[in-house]
Amino acid sequence: MATKKPLKILFLAAEVIPFAKTGGLADVAGSLPKAIKALGHDIRVAMPRYGRIGREEFGLVEVVPPFPVPMDSETENARILQGTLGADVPVYMVDNAKYYDRDGIYMYPDDAERFVFFCRAAMEMLKTPELDWCPDIIHCNDWHTAIIPNWTKTIYADDPFFADVATVYTIHNLAYQGIFGYRVLEIAGIAEYGFLSHAEVADLAEVVDLMARGIYYSDIINTVSETYAQEILTPEFGERLDPILRDRRDRLFGILNGIDVETLNPATDEYIEQNFDVSSLDKKTANKLALQREGGLSENGNVPLIGMISRLTDQKGFDLIGEIIEPAMKNLDFQLVLLGTGEPQYHDFFSDLARRYADRMAVFLTFNTPLAQRIYAGSDIFLMPSRFEPCGLGQLVAMRYGSVPVVRATGGLADTVRDFDAVEGEGNGFSFQEYTGMALYAALVRALETYKHGDVWRQLVLRGMTADYSWTASARKYINLYHRALGMKEDRAGQAI
Repeated sequence: MATKKPLKILFLAAEVIPFAKTGGLADVAGSLPKAIKALGHDIRVAMPRYGRIGREEFGLVEVVPPFPVPMDSETENARILQGTLGADVPVYMVDNAKYYDRDGIYMYPDDAERFVFFCRAAMEMLKTPELDWCPDIIHCNDWHTAIIPNWTKTIYADDPFFADVATVYTIHNLAYQGIFGYRVLEIAGIAEYGFLSHAEVADLAEVVDLMARGIYYSDIINTVSETYAQEILTPEFGERLDPILRDRRDRLFGILNGIDVETLNPATDEYIEQNFDVSSLDKKTANKLALQREGGLSENGNVPLIGMISRLTDQKGFDLIGEIIEPAMKNLDFQLVLLGTGEPQYHDFFSDLARRYADRMAVFLTFNTPLAQRIYAGSDIFLMPSRFEPCGLGQLVAMRYGSVPVVRATGGLADTVRDFDAVEGEGNGFSFQEYTGMALYAALVRALETYKHGDVWRQLVLRGMTADYSWTASARKYINLYHRALGMKEDRAGQAI
């Protein structure tokens, strides 16, 4: 069995803050490695070097000169530039102008080829003499890096360099699977092995589902909350991969995400109007008044202000909000500030509402980090009625900033938001079970009625602000998962997969 020794980990992700971000994956990839490093392990990050990542801005230096990367029957050159995450976590950036010198990160016709190249370059990078480093664990995240566990059981299976390397695969959102055609197998050098085969997932014999391959071949699989790890075993949440997940449930785990509590700190946040903490909670009102001014709302420190920061999609519960927002605006006393982008129908819908309720609703159809921080700090209530939510970070940040969450009890929302019990005086938010407009409306009414009781509300806020949402506890669980992966690899050495 694996000994409890300091580990060497290569952590691969398509996006990492502060270098590149489109969603929550970047937040995790920018925070978890620092927490693991702080526990005494040698963790290094790999990502593509997109065109927007400036060499001078981030102090990047070349650490591996151009080397060949196999792509089907040809090769493409990559070089490795190194930056730093935090004070001391190396970040290896795969540099290739053909694939990455573009304005965006995703949504290109050759995305499959781009991320296969990134993964293959990362694997070949490890074998270069300049690096002189071999990990114990390769930690892959989402479909962009899911081909690596597949390779460790195929084209790298007999490579002595990787003989003792175990893989961990994290599912951040099962809905995004990386589905492509047969050509991807040729590009990845595994065409001879063909499509995956599973009796209960027939279309795997017709498409290349990279997420499915990460699940099928990894030594350990995890997702970003304990509840979501159980939910994805069911047809309702399994996105048709639940049969494969059930087959591998003995190696499927849930570890809740944390947040970067040093950066996300209302006591020091440079973006908000007035810094505050649990001992100076009354100062939060200044942030509320400033947010009302910024949104063109009536300035009133007593009216409850609801904040939302989200993609405008049905997954995030906007179909439910569409059902109840008009009666809520007519019958309940609150203001709403919404920040986000998404489906055009919701852009039009909320823009129209904001015009009709100009003194009570502000809608910002963009994403703006400083404004997001001001919404967390200025809102009283934070709304997340998601249909499904693997983990969710918004509710954690909101509680840290003294905004009480109203959520649907699913995935990580169920794991982090405990429904308020007025009799027992327990809980840190408001949640509902059924995915219906009526259930959402009822939860919102409960929150608004509780807000009227200042002392009770203050205790709700303080429970949220004083909880520990740091990465430290989660990082320890990942270390245990890494050791478990090494143990499973040893236990089945020589066995066929």
